[in-house]
Amino acid sequence: MPAQPARGDLVPSAVLGLLGTRGPLSRAQIARELGISPATVTQTTKALIGRGLVEELEQVPSLGGRPARLLGLVAMAAGAIGAKVTADHVAVVHVTLSGDVTHSSVHPFDPDAPEALDALAAVLRTAVESFDGHLLGVGIGIPGATDSQASGNVEAPTLGWGDVRLGRIMRAALGVPVLVENDVNTLAVAERVYGIGREHSSYLVATIGRGVGCGIVIDGALYRGAFGGAGEIGHIPMSDDGPVCGCGNRGCLEAYIGQSALERLAVERGVVDPGGSVQELQARADAGDAGARALYAEAGAMLGRALAGVVHTTDPEAVVLLGEGVAAWLHWEPGFAGAFRRHLMPSRRDTRFVVETWDEDKWALGAAALVLASPFDHTGATGDQGLLVRERLHTGPVAVAP
Repeated sequence: MPAQPARGDLVPSAVLGLLGTRGPLSRAQIARELGISPATVTQTTKALIGRGLVEELEQVPSLGGRPARLLGLVAMAAGAIGAKVTADHVAVVHVTLSGDVTHSSVHPFDPDAPEALDALAAVLRTAVESFDGHLLGVGIGIPGATDSQASGNVEAPTLGWGDVRLGRIMRAALGVPVLVENDVNTLAVAERVYGIGREHSSYLVATIGRGVGCGIVIDGALYRGAFGGAGEIGHIPMSDDGPVCGCGNRGCLEAYIGQSALERLAVERGVVDPGGSVQELQARADAGDAGARALYAEAGAMLGRALAGVVHTTDPEAVVLLGEGVAAWLHWEPGFAGAFRRHLMPSRRDTRFVVETWDEDKWALGAAALVLASPFDHTGATGDQGLLVRERLHTGPVAVAP
């Protein structure tokens, strides 16, 4: 079923995403794929051609009337840098408008170090200086809450950061627009531009791995909550007296199925030796170990029950599953699928869920998508930084105030 964009301001980004992922298409094909009128396509693509983002290519024969002319993305017309910050490294990618990663790198990082922010700025400054092409800006994904993408004030307990003015500091250091967002939310933005968001305007992106998170898109817009912390499903209470979670509470979902929880349970049950890793747990499951497979199935069932509750709360069209943990999805799925369907109301049991392939670059690619989507944001989600990105797209680099 073609997508029915709920917001006209998302049409340009949807067109760019479609051309970037599907390749050259005619205007009629674009209209059919996105479920919008030919007149809207004509108006939108004219503006994109004028901006140098889209170009007309060769004609293709038609069954009648004038031959159709294909439109293609000028991928190198502009691009962005994305960075994913973790508790032990920073992953950085250079990305074209089509979402193609042209360069990636990983840098050791200690967020507890006194000079941590200087070290992060140094990594990103090198990326900015080495960027090949017209840089629109830098997106940063953080495992925590941000008050807004534009200001980028961060609360990230897993990094040991409280009220860090990350956006202001990085803008002053880099001299380009900087957008900061929760890392799972960046994946939801990337899906809106390049993934399942081209088919659905309301969806969830749930991640499993080191933690458990959720990005929520409703009517084509990222839902961030009052303080930028929406989607913390890893802290849904599953019991009153369960294991202690990293947040300080007991019995959170993440305390049962996050990476460290799986490793702890695997050791307690004798599935792996003390000090064993989640990679060893997966290897045992891959080799047919019944205990390892049972542990994953239990985790999958708990995740399914929790996500059923989130589906009832947000009423999405689809759920996307991502993160490091999907590498072992073969073992999560037997517990997840049945529990997810069983705990949904009958009217919701056909809710689609999709498990996408994963690599670590996706985190940083999601951060870059913050920048790539912002030129077409007319809702104010990206604030003054989105305005600066649009200005750079139209007129070239401009000065950025901290």
